[in-house]
Amino acid sequence: MSIADAIRKSLAARVAATLALVVLPLIIVAGTILIVQQRKQMEESVLEKARVATALGAHEYGDIVDKTIDAGKFSVNDAFDRNYVLIKGYEWGKNPKYHTRYDSILDKEILLLQDQFLEDQDFVFAIGVDENGYIPTHNTKFSQPITGDPAKDLLGNRTKRIANYAEGLAAARSEEPSLVQVYYRNTGEKMWDVSSPIYVKARHWGAFRVGVSMERIAARQRMLLFTLAGLFALFFVVTTGTMYVVIRRAMEPVVALTAAAEQISLGEQLETPLKSAATDEIGLLTKAIDRLRASMKAAMSRLGH
Repeated sequence: MSIADAIRKSLAARVAATLALVVLPLIIVAGTILIVQQRKQMEESVLEKARVATALGAHEYGDIVDKTIDAGKFSVNDAFDRNYVLIKGYEWGKNPKYHTRYDSILDKEILLLQDQFLEDQDFVFAIGVDENGYIPTHNTKFSQPITGDPAKDLLGNRTKRIANYAEGLAAARSEEPSLVQVYYRNTGEKMWDVSSPIYVKARHWGAFRVGVSMERIAARQRMLLFTLAGLFALFFVVTTGTMYVVIRRAMEPVVALTAAAEQISLGEQLETPLKSAATDEIGLLTKAIDRLRASMKAAMSRLGH
């Protein structure tokens, strides 16, 4: 017997299936709304975390440069040096590397600060750039030795180059407290670029940029989608099953009365009264069938005489 045949032959199953068809669209609508809200909330939560991180990073970066100047390691003019000198051996390709009068000192002073932000796995990079997009010091993971493999070096050694593409320059030159951009990295990654301005001796120097991985957020969103979909599917199955059980139990007296009525229609069990303690429709139906039994018994008795 197919499921469809089983449903057609069971009133409880038909009622449960009908109610399930009513409940299912409501579950789908509610689930869709919840999933959309949770996805937006997740994105906004991560971006807000990045905004806080860049504000803190920009402040700390500027403070470190100020203290380095105060310590006499380089001057204010050195900090604002825009005379980028090609590094011998790195003047080839699309991303040549440059020295300034201060970058070698920042390699020691600023690296720990930047690397701390990468303890958060949502952040791909965290760097300070000057107003022209120059990256004096990149994160340790992106300052690896040159291997000679272009693909590896594109990802592994990204320091001391000038990020003079549109998003990099917009971040470097913005003095808004926070700037969020969609950034297509030249490694193929799509991410959010979140930045805050860096000030050195009260002058705008550049920006602190954090790259937020869209792929990692998307993976978490997919996990959220699967989890919520599974929970809603389980809820639907449990709800439908519960409705079926409740309806079937509620139908048990009707099934018993149906069997009794069939016996009475065949002239059998006319001596057995039908009783029910129910005061609802089932009780009224029981009394009506019992009156029918009594009437048929009386009629059978008269016919017998």
